[in-house]
Amino acid sequence: MSARITPGTRRDVGLATWAFAHLAGRVSGTEPPAVFLTLGRHRRLFRGWLHFAGRMMPGGRLPRRETELVILRVAHLTGSEYEATQHRGLGRRAGLGDDEIDRVSDGPEAPGWSPRERLLLRATDELHTTRDLSDATWTELRAELDEPTCIELLMLVGHYEMLATTLGALRVQPDRRRG
Repeated sequence: MSARITPGTRRDVGLATWAFAHLAGRVSGTEPPAVFLTLGRHRRLFRGWLHFAGRMMPGGRLPRRETELVILRVAHLTGSEYEATQHRGLGRRAGLGDDEIDRVSDGPEAPGWSPRERLLLRATDELHTTRDLSDATWTELRAELDEPTCIELLMLVGHYEMLATTLGALRVQPDRRRG
């Protein structure tokens, strides 16, 4: 399927967004990320979204490795090929092994997760399925994470669910690797 809104040119997104996307592509070893050049067509909204998203990834309270586990699980649950493709590479850079990245699709009960990883994945699944957490899961999260980090986890899952919906409806294609 072709994109419903194609990634913008420098004129469409503005010099700052265009330069940012090209730098991000160089850093990740891909073409300039289509997510930036597509969403960047709405310049004002893009800047606010980028600031918000950056507070969770890469600037969040959760360790990057755990953030990537959660995002990869959301990508799997939502069927977001764009998110999955982007975050496999980012997950590797955050310290996830290929076996762990592959195991994300097996879910929280797959052997090999630490108790904390299993809890984060289970919370992600519950939020995806019910848009809520059981009292038992909440109690476990609060024993493991402080209040701000719990809030961040909830918003991280919700954000990537929203982004998967947007990217899917716009039919944004995964970025090609360079070289």
